[in-house]
Amino acid sequence: MNALEFREIFQDRTETAGFEGMRGVMEIIEDVRRDKDAALRSYTEQFDGRTPDTFKVPPEKLKDSYDALPEDRRRALEKIRERIEDYQRMIRYEDRDDGEFKYVYHPIEKVGVYVPGGTALYPSSVLMTVVPAMVAGVGEIHVVTPTFEDSNITFAALHICGVENVYTVGGAQAVAALAFGTESIPKVDKIVGPGNYYVALAKRLLFGEVGIDMIAGPSEILIYVDEDVNVDAIVYDIFAQSEHDRNARTFLLSEDQSIIDRVEDRIGDLIDRQPRAEIIKQSIETNHYAVVDSRQSLLALVNHIAPEHVSVQHRDSDMIIRNIKYAGAVFEGYYSPEAIGDYAAGPSHVLPTDRTGRFSHGLNVNDFLTSHAVISLTEDTFGNIAEPAMTVAEQEQLDAHYQSLKIRTE
Repeated sequence: MNALEFREIFQDRTETAGFEGMRGVMEIIEDVRRDKDAALRSYTEQFDGRTPDTFKVPPEKLKDSYDALPEDRRRALEKIRERIEDYQRMIRYEDRDDGEFKYVYHPIEKVGVYVPGGTALYPSSVLMTVVPAMVAGVGEIHVVTPTFEDSNITFAALHICGVENVYTVGGAQAVAALAFGTESIPKVDKIVGPGNYYVALAKRLLFGEVGIDMIAGPSEILIYVDEDVNVDAIVYDIFAQSEHDRNARTFLLSEDQSIIDRVEDRIGDLIDRQPRAEIIKQSIETNHYAVVDSRQSLLALVNHIAPEHVSVQHRDSDMIIRNIKYAGAVFEGYYSPEAIGDYAAGPSHVLPTDRTGRFSHGLNVNDFLTSHAVISLTEDTFGNIAEPAMTVAEQEQLDAHYQSLKIRTE
């Protein structure tokens, strides 16, 4: 298969997404903007079957959840938090000062974090979103989550991160609450975190009212292997991707048809043994397995698709990775499976999907910083550049600009 044929398959797959549900999400947003907590209660009753007296989780409940965890689970969460924190500190932007020019960074004042919940608990999403905000020095972190149990590991992870402002509300209505503010939930400056289709739509519609991290779609991975790869390991890498949800997608590429055949055969052997077999089966129906005709075509495909995750398990991994320009995150070698990135490698697992990696990047500490230049010119420097600036001002027929510069040269 050449690059053009594979691109056409991918394009057919991605152009079917559309904007279904947009009208319903717009109605939810307007209701929350207008009716605030009353709208939140109504939608929580409608979608979650519960009538909350209050949305805010008492901090002591977060601590109780932490205390209720077995010691090994507490240690696991704390070790992962420390590793993420170390990585984020390493990549944090620092102020620059070159005398006449400075570039300074400041943490965002208020950030809202959406943590998925409901059918499953995601303490990893807490750590991957909240810890970068902590390292940035965000003043207030407000978390919304459709997680209602009295004691759970998501609440424990929030306690480990020192978050006290947690609200049990989810969906598009939670995003709208963070964007506009309600009686219970304050308005924030930026909203981050993964969620379902309706959460993503709400973030898209509310961008501009607040900042957002990205519009994330179904998870995806591109795996590139050679004939010496561990077949069972690759199969479980595919299962790990596919069990996210039925829309998750995998691209398995190789220069050797035999390894693809072996992987497909082994998938058939193992798939029914998986606890989430039905979800995996639905996801695998839209997977793409292909022999690529040349290394050049491989790299063209990777950079065209810009996958959320790229896993390179190939003897020439160094050369291949040097030529990957667009990806959410790249995993090199047998001991760097994508699953370790979901939990403990260090970089956030909140990553761009649907080709948005061609113009964006994964969530990190610097997304919680604002920045600006400080210009402090000397008289000599001003005198050296004022004349060309005045020339341009004349050409633009902005006389007050011209006079503002000229008066300082007299």
